[in-house]
Order: sequence, then structure tokens, then C-alpha cells
Amino acid sequence: MPRQTPLNAAHRKLGGKMVDFAGWDLPVQYTSVISEHEAVRTAAGLFDVSHMGEIEFAGKGALESANALITNDLTRAVDGQALYSGLLNDQGGFVDDVVVYRFSPERIFFCVNASNREKDFAWMKSRARGVVPRDRGDEFAQLAVQGPKAAGIVQRLTKVDVSKAKVGTYRFTQGQVAGVECIISRTGYTGEDGFELYCPPGGAEKLWWALLEEGKADGLKPTGLGARDSLRTEMKFALYGNDIDDTHTPLDAGLGWIVKLENHDFIGADVLRRQKAQGLTRKLVGFETTEPGIPRPHYPILKDGKPVGEVTSGTMGPSVKKAIGIGYVPLALAPEGSTFHVEMRGRLVAARVVKTPFYNPA
Repeated sequence: MPRQTPLNAAHRKLGGKMVDFAGWDLPVQYTSVISEHEAVRTAAGLFDVSHMGEIEFAGKGALESANALITNDLTRAVDGQALYSGLLNDQGGFVDDVVVYRFSPERIFFCVNASNREKDFAWMKSRARGVVPRDRGDEFAQLAVQGPKAAGIVQRLTKVDVSKAKVGTYRFTQGQVAGVECIISRTGYTGEDGFELYCPPGGAEKLWWALLEEGKADGLKPTGLGARDSLRTEMKFALYGNDIDDTHTPLDAGLGWIVKLENHDFIGADVLRRQKAQGLTRKLVGFETTEPGIPRPHYPILKDGKPVGEVTSGTMGPSVKKAIGIGYVPLALAPEGSTFHVEMRGRLVAARVVKTPFYNPA
């Protein structure tokens, strides 16, 4: 039986089409993927992301203990700042990609992927030096409000100033939203402005219905996993298990910007230093098809009839009105404008590498 988030009854009441995702019973859509996707791009969408995991380092030495595990550098961040980062294995591949919150040098809070909750915690616990992490995943529900009207909706439900001047991108604060205590984080997985709200499980339904009611006039819609995937694909945001995994490094994945090698040692750092010195052999690129056909994960990528890579994510992008994909190719095929074929059920479909993100919210 898949696990249920505190909002399971709310999804069913709204007619959500439920699926098993990473061992959780979650809505893939309520009405249609396209209408929910468009609501996020033009107004706002409300997501249940309570399946994500939360792990905390607390006490003297928390900053140093947590920082030794991640590619980004918390010592360069300020209190109230969040960093996107990687947890790497000894070969430099991803254990997971995470968002790390610096409350203070004595409190560091991780948000980890649902499919990796138990694995990440066991890995952190076995590798941590100094402060031992605590799994707090069952103590939080998480709601994401995303879209150009999201900030206005949240602001009307809280006395906390959540303007960009006070809570900028990848910054967070704490306070009540609709009477529910929350971590209010200006982060998300859609490319749009908005917030991720961490709250006690007992307050999740109250917060969910309050946001839907307040956002009704703005066009806010409950939004499922289907639109979450198409939105993040249009932004070329990596999905663990598809675009990044334990065999690919952040440099392969074009995520060098989350790696701080100077004066910062972490697990896998030496491998990345060597890879940087020797040069890459493959790279994760975004491409569009130039003939009819929608790329899907695991479709082979071919050049001159020979397999050279594989599609990791693909969809028909509702906002870009094109079939788009992400995949690893040899470095020679990584420059913009490079061409290759994607094999789709025995048929070769022409494709070309394009600039990403595919969609620019600005």
C-alpha cells in the first residue's frame, strides 16, 4: 500500500486521479495536465509535495557537519538563505539533489527527494562527522504555491512581509500563513515565482483549503504530478532518477554552478577536481525534435546510425508548443545547433540541441 500524505482526503474530494509515485499515493492530475500547467504559467497552482523528506542537523557544529556532505558551500550563505546542492558518492555521482536551508550555524535543514528519503538519511548518518542528523520527514507537510500570482495569494494570508525585498529567491522566513505555522521558502520546481510552505501535518488541510479559497479569484488551481513534470522539463530542471543519478556527476549534468571546489572539501570533491582538469566526455543537453514525435525517457539517441546516448526526460511542452527532451550526449554533440536522431519505437526522428531553459518565464 502506498503511503498517504496528510492531504490525501483533500485530493480525493477534489477528484484527483491518484497514482503510486515513489511509494506515495498522489494526484497525477485533477482536470487535465495542460490546464493545470497553464494555470501555473499564467496565474497560480497549488501542489502537495508532502512526500518530500526533511533531515536536520542541530547543535554546535551543525554547519560544519552538513557542509562536508554537500557540493555547495553553506559558509558562503547567510542565515535565512537556501542553497540547491548535491550529495555525492565517492565516485562523484549523485546520491541525491537537495535544497539546504541555513537557519543558523547550529541549525541546518535539508529537503530531500521522496524516493531517496530513507537512503539519504542512512547515507548522511553514516558519513556525518560531529553532529548526527535527525530524520524529521514525518513532522512536516509541504505545499507549493507557484505562479505569477502566487506571492500575492500567500501575502494576503499572512502578516509576514513576503515581498521580494524581504524574502528574495532562495530565501526563507517563518510565520503563520492562514493561521498555520510555516517555514515560508521562496523556492520551487516550476520556474515561476512562488513559495514552498512547510507546516505541521495537522495544519496541512487548513492551509490547503485556505489557499484554494483565497486564490480562487486569481485562477489558482490544484495541480498534480503531471503538470509538475512538464513545468520542470520546460525549465530543464533535473529530476533524480531520470536526468541525474549515481553514475553522473554534477559537471556531466551542467550543474557546475552548485559545485564549490575552492576551499571546500566534500565527499566526491577530488573526483570532480580530476574531471575538471581532464575535461568532460559527455553532457546533459536540451533538444527539440524537428520532425513529428515526442521523446520519452530511455529512447536511444543516435548519430550517423550509431547509439551515442539516451533521452532522460521528454514531453510535449505546453508553454513552448514543441516536443522537447533532455539527454546525455558526447561532448562533440553538446553545442547548440548540433543534430542527431532519437529512435522512437523503431522510427528515427530528427532533433537538434537548443538553448535552455526551453521556456523563459520573464
